[in-house]
Formats: sequence, C-alpha cells, structure tokens
Amino acid sequence: MSHTPVTDRRRGSFLGEVKDAVTPRATLLVLGVLALQLLFIASYVGALHNPKPKDVPFGVVATGAVAERTVDRLERLPGSPLDPRTVADEESARRQIMDREIDGALIVNPDGTRDTLLVASGGGTVLATTLERIVTEVERAEGRTVRTVDVAPASPRDFDGLSSFYLVVGWCVGGYLCASILAISTGARPANPLRAAIRLIVMALVAIVGGLGGAVIVGPILGALPGSVVDLWGLGALITFAVGAATLALQGVFGIVGIGLAILLVVIAGNPSAGGAFPLPMLPPFWKEIGPWLPPGAGTWTARSIAYFKGNAETVPLLVLWAWAVAGTLITLLAAVLRVRRQETELPTQAG
Repeated sequence: MSHTPVTDRRRGSFLGEVKDAVTPRATLLVLGVLALQLLFIASYVGALHNPKPKDVPFGVVATGAVAERTVDRLERLPGSPLDPRTVADEESARRQIMDREIDGALIVNPDGTRDTLLVASGGGTVLATTLERIVTEVERAEGRTVRTVDVAPASPRDFDGLSSFYLVVGWCVGGYLCASILAISTGARPANPLRAAIRLIVMALVAIVGGLGGAVIVGPILGALPGSVVDLWGLGALITFAVGAATLALQGVFGIVGIGLAILLVVIAGNPSAGGAFPLPMLPPFWKEIGPWLPPGAGTWTARSIAYFKGNAETVPLLVLWAWAVAGTLITLLAAVLRVRRQETELPTQAG
C-alpha cells in the first residue's frame, strides 16, 4: 500500500511528538508514580488488613496470689495480646491510663465474682472494644463477670475516635500540597537562600491559618473533638509547617522528585502507621515502630492527648514534630546556599 507525502509527514510528526514526550526523565517520573501507587497499596493493606492486638500495656489491680495468677493468665493468652503488669490500686490504674502509660486495667474484686475493666475509648474505640472482648472471654472462662468503665470516653460526635486522625491528615495534606505548589509555580529548587526563606515564611503563614481553621472546624463548628482550641491550633500549625518544611527540603535536595518522596514518607508510610483507624498496639511490627516518628503518628497521638487525656504524654511526639520542622528548615536553606555556591563555581569553568 503506497503512502502519500502528506500521510508520511503526519506519521513522522506523530512519531516525533511521541519521541519528544517520552523522554528518559518523563519515563523515570512515570515509573516513580507507578512505584508510589504500588507502595500505597502495599502499605495500607499491609498495615490495616488484619489488625491484632499485640503486647497492649495493661494493668491488673489485685493482691497477693490473685495478682500473680491473673497476670500469669493474661500473659499466656494466645498471640500475646496483652502486656500485663500489677498496679497498686484503682486510683493508680486510672492515673496511668490518663498518663497514657497503659491502655486498660482489670480491677479484681476480692469479695465477689464481678470485676471492673477500665478502658479509654478516647485513645481509640477499636482498641477499647478489643480489650473488653478479650477480658470478657477470660473472665467467663473463670466463672466471673466484668463491667466496663470508660475513664476517657471518646466524644459522641467522634465516631470510632477517628476525628483526631482525620484532622491531622488534613493538616499534613495542607503542608505538602502548599510546598508542592510553590515548587510547581516557581521551580522545585529555590534559586537562592532568600527565595528559600520566602518559601518557608509563606509555609509558616499557611500553617498558622490552616492550624486555626482545622481547630475551629473540629471544635466549635462540628463539636467532634473536645479540648483546647488554642492547643489544637498550635498543634495544627506545627504539623502543617513540619510537613511543608520537610517537603521543601526534599525538593531542595532532589528537585521535583522530592514531592514523591514527601508523599512516600507522609502518606504512604505515615498515614497507615499513625494509629488512626487502629491504635499502635494493633498494627503489625513495622508500622507500629515507624508510626510515632513520622508526622501523622506524632500528630494523631498529640491530638488525642489534647482532646481526651488532659494534654498528658505530649513531650516526645511534640519533639518529633519540632525535629521535622527544624530539620526541614535547615536543609531547605542549606540546599539553597550550596546551589548558589555550585553555580558560582561552574561560571568561571564555563567562561574558560
């Protein structure tokens, strides 16, 4: 079949467009997106498809041989769901739950067969109901019954205790999206330290506004979370800036690929390991270990502490968030300085 010159020119033009579009850089970016897609599926399904409690910190209030027997019985449960330890009295058990040192406690009644289980659904409704199920089965096997007391109940408008998690996810999304937009609009790598500083200032302003907006929405507007609006505002500003600064830092070092790396850290690794849908003791070992050291996990823990635990046990997660914020700021500025120096070094070489 013969081809006319017009047909040949069109075919040549089409092949040329394809060749121009499918560059090595574009190919690598597409492969990177595919990798992120598969990692997203593997991370979320891997973390959340089969939640099981493992070594949940758990108190036992009893005396003498009864305490030893109860702790031993709970330690021997199949799969080791609990990590039991004796607690002096009910007041101590309640204090340790509010301090987030333990997630529940069994108070053994020495004068009868009806014991008391203390839980805290504010730390995760799924974990509280799981503890109730485990302890009920153990007590039934011993011919005893148990009543459940929720010492830090989740808000009636906070279904399954997920509002803290979704709030933090929203702040994280705001952080890396703002940084990504700055990269797309003005270049992934800032041209000099001044422009890097301007991006960080913009990021800080967005963090302040976004932090306040999120705190007001979940508090006064929706009534989803109790706790101080001011404290949640500060937390939201810190989370948003920490994620944004980290994204700017990754962009400063790796260019546009840094956006993908930020998604990998915050969305793919951070969200399923945050203890949102299932608290940390119910996650597989890998996600359980990395969760507290990533912004979504540190943020979710702190938001729940503010809402339900009187602000207790916040120091470590806040330090984690500050570390991300400070490291992101310093690396962003350093990357800009090194870029300028590299360009100044290359200019004489190119002139020669």
